[in-house]
Amino acid sequence: MKRRVLIRLLEENGWSFSRHGKKHDVYRNGSKQETIPRHNEIPEPLVKAILSRNGISQFKSDNPKEMK
Repeated sequence: MKRRVLIRLLEENGWSFSRHGKKHDVYRNGSKQETIPRHNEIPEPLVKAILSRNGISQFKSDNPKEMK
């Protein structure tokens, strides 16, 4: 999945950018924290883990074609 699509999914679900790390960005939602690697493509197993940890459906975005 493209990094920008994952970030859009997080932001649609109340997550906001917190800070930059060396190779990752940190997003927060209340007391929860999630690190997102700064790669153009993020491996599907990692995307599924991030979304399932936070109870986010992968196809919540308006355009499901962008999820691929």
